[in-house]
Amino acid sequence: MNAQEKWIKTFETIFRRCKVEANEVVRILAETDSRAINLHLAELALARLGAVPVRITVPSLPVDTPVPVRSTGASHVIRNMAPVMQALSGPGLVVDLTVEGLLHAPELPAILESGARLIMISNEHPEILERLTTDLDMTRKVKNGVRMLAGAKAMTVASEAGTRLDIRLEGARVGGVWGGADRPGLVQHWPGGLCLAFPKAGAVNGTLVMDVGDVNLTFKRYLENPITLHIENDYITRIEGRNLDAELMRSYLEAWNDRDAYAVSHVGWGMNPMARWDALQMFDKNDTNGTELRAFAGNFLYSTGANDMAGRHTQGHFDLPLRRCTVALDGLTLVDAGKLCEVFE
Repeated sequence: MNAQEKWIKTFETIFRRCKVEANEVVRILAETDSRAINLHLAELALARLGAVPVRITVPSLPVDTPVPVRSTGASHVIRNMAPVMQALSGPGLVVDLTVEGLLHAPELPAILESGARLIMISNEHPEILERLTTDLDMTRKVKNGVRMLAGAKAMTVASEAGTRLDIRLEGARVGGVWGGADRPGLVQHWPGGLCLAFPKAGAVNGTLVMDVGDVNLTFKRYLENPITLHIENDYITRIEGRNLDAELMRSYLEAWNDRDAYAVSHVGWGMNPMARWDALQMFDKNDTNGTELRAFAGNFLYSTGANDMAGRHTQGHFDLPLRRCTVALDGLTLVDAGKLCEVFE
């Protein structure tokens, strides 16, 4: 695939949002399985901005999991290798072009604490990145959403399909993604536009009903039949549904033989009006990582797997964007039946 001018400009735009300066040394972390076109575009765009791109490439790891791993945001390719950690540490921008991304990687806290800022470019076809890079600035609204999360004691989620979730937020770690890593210690991913909370242990109870058209991003698949997840003290205790979608979910989770794969990782909602729920339909599975669907405005995002705030570490992971949910913080409705409310100004 050839580098197109429009794609180079797209990468320039995102690097400007990351406050890249002339003569700044920018570290690009890649692996042998990284998407070559995005690596090439990043280097060309940084050079145009007068920065100095330095590529750090590590080997992609052998497959050692019982089932395929997809779209986790938890790359393990660094393996705490001292020379790699030294190269990634210290002030300046790190561009993450690993396949799974460093968002939940075990080494990320140390990299950020060293003064680095990190932009994770999701493993997407450049067409997706181009379409979602506009003049729209989500920074203020997303930051307001994060402040609201940080000040709330409880989140409730409901839907006509039957979802009824109660989530305690005291002590949760909260964050937001607006798409520009512009200060030390900050991690962002591109495309962006969502607010998230990692609840403490035992905080989530109720029923989550995934309806037709909701998405399992690990499978990169729209549901064709409803699934009901019964959740007690964070853990899915029963997956209800006599259909292929439910059977696939049960089979995948069972394969990990790890109870923590059934537990909540994070909860939140999407805020990007440019992101499309239906976009997954347009791309081959190898051409998308599904980040757009995590961010489409008005979704409720429920994720299972690793959660440092609850002391749980597992590679089993589902990101599950749901439509048509109503999300409230301490009784204030933020998302009404899948539509963002005007409360983030």
